[in-house]
Amino acid sequence: MEKKRSNTLFLVEVAVFSALAYLLDFVSGLLSLKIWPQGGSISIAMIPVFLMAFRWGIKGGLLSGFLLGLLQVILGTPQILTIVQALLDYGIAFTVIGLAGIFSNQIKNGLENKNKAKWITYVVLGTFLGSALRYLAAVLSGIVFFAHYAPEGQPIEIYSLIYNGTYMLPSFILSAIIVILVISAAPKKMI
Repeated sequence: MEKKRSNTLFLVEVAVFSALAYLLDFVSGLLSLKIWPQGGSISIAMIPVFLMAFRWGIKGGLLSGFLLGLLQVILGTPQILTIVQALLDYGIAFTVIGLAGIFSNQIKNGLENKNKAKWITYVVLGTFLGSALRYLAAVLSGIVFFAHYAPEGQPIEIYSLIYNGTYMLPSFILSAIIVILVISAAPKKMI
């Protein structure tokens, strides 16, 4: 009975947190003032994915990230050039955020032992890992599919690194800070 309840709780939380991530991304897109014409925005949409990854591990993170990408394609205004680009920008880029869950046990251990420095360190490492993997997917997509937007004479690799870095670095920093604040406010919910 406990296993069935745990599976149900897992599925409900994945659904709710994926929907929350989509809503946060939608609002961020509205507030971004279209600064990034080829897509991207400073967003806190990764926060629910990180919380699921830290609470449920890699499985919860990957599933939440995948559903976020899927919701963006179905409900959002995706910029889709090819099926491969769509898979990279929406399927892979958001799914890999969930790999932050590799630090789930260390975060839970730090919380259980009231070792604030430990769990905060692993939260930052996890949010960095997930953000960096999403960034790499976006950079690769930029190089392969959006090369024609690079200014004349600028290598596309440099253009894609800078373009995607202008929104991913602030998104990582905001996500790390907010995830730490959320976990600090309700540490027992993560264990």
